[in-house]
Amino acid sequence: MFQILRDGRPRTRSELAEQMGLARSTVTLRIEALMELGLVGFVNDAVSTGGRPSSRIALKAGSKVVLGVDIGASHLQVAVTDLTGHILQQSARSIEITQGPDVVLQAVVELGSKLLIDSGRVLTDLLAIGIGVPGPVEHRTGRPINPPIMPGWNGYDVPGYLQRHFHVPVLVDNDVNIMALGERNVAWPKVDNLVFVKVATGIGAGIVSSGMLQRGADGVAGDIGHIRVHGGTGVPCHCGNQDCLEAVASGPAVASKLRSLGLEASTGEDVVRLVGEGSTGAIHAVRQAGRDVGEVLSACVSLINPSVIVIGGSMALTGEQFIAGIREMVYSRTIPLATQHLQIVQSSSGPNAGVLGASMLAIHHAMSPHRIDAMVLGLS
Repeated sequence: MFQILRDGRPRTRSELAEQMGLARSTVTLRIEALMELGLVGFVNDAVSTGGRPSSRIALKAGSKVVLGVDIGASHLQVAVTDLTGHILQQSARSIEITQGPDVVLQAVVELGSKLLIDSGRVLTDLLAIGIGVPGPVEHRTGRPINPPIMPGWNGYDVPGYLQRHFHVPVLVDNDVNIMALGERNVAWPKVDNLVFVKVATGIGAGIVSSGMLQRGADGVAGDIGHIRVHGGTGVPCHCGNQDCLEAVASGPAVASKLRSLGLEASTGEDVVRLVGEGSTGAIHAVRQAGRDVGEVLSACVSLINPSVIVIGGSMALTGEQFIAGIREMVYSRTIPLATQHLQIVQSSSGPNAGVLGASMLAIHHAMSPHRIDAMVLGLS
């Protein structure tokens, strides 16, 4: 019943009984249990048909909250959201992930605790925590696995650290996966086949297929940054191979090309600045980077047939030149049947994609049937 009410649309007892095929008395008992948990409540705006209007029941989105946490290479963003993913309070801090898990996660505890207080909540209002990290994660345990830019994090018990402070379930996933969840919830809730591509210091993709996030057998589905690009010049990649997409089309890779042209650029942000200033060299380099990304994505389109590809990360901020390069290759390298309805767009959730997706990760867990059943059993 609660899964039906999660869409936020108010319903009467009779409507719920008919939809579920249950007796109205049974529905009433289940509604009472959900009300006692504070998850649903009455909405007294039903239209009268001549007698006393029927009270309708709906999700109480603000009754409980979750924490969404986006940990980046040099930043930390934390948000408190309601049960629909709407941000109530948020805060950010500059912090290097190379400082290690104890330092970074203690900052999560500090920011999260303060945000709960600032939003007028107590610890018992918190249902779950979702976290995104910039590296591979064993989703079952929430432990990072050999993350290349996260020294000291390999195998670290991230959920255990935070559970000692907040005493709620903690879900951890790769940052691009949670960005895919966040973007879908914000902009594409009715799209079941979507790919979110983050192009920044690294390159990766979050894949939603048939409405489900796809992690693969070992949690590395979407690791497109280490697919080789044809026509490369032997550029070495930190993975040990050459001409990987990340080595030729990421923010730092494009910045390196611009330095060879005599331009001042060391980061993806510098690339964005130069494009904004109208630098011809930067615009051409960004367009070619888009083509390189598009070459890899054309194979992805043929393989998984998404209806939407969303481009995020710092390189997406260069605007239409980058995305035009992607479109050029995808539409020219893929059969028309696979692209006739395909949209390739810039991310609309921007810098909030991570915390929004982390919140959705927590919400999906906290509001899953088995968690609701456990909460109801805890009342007895």
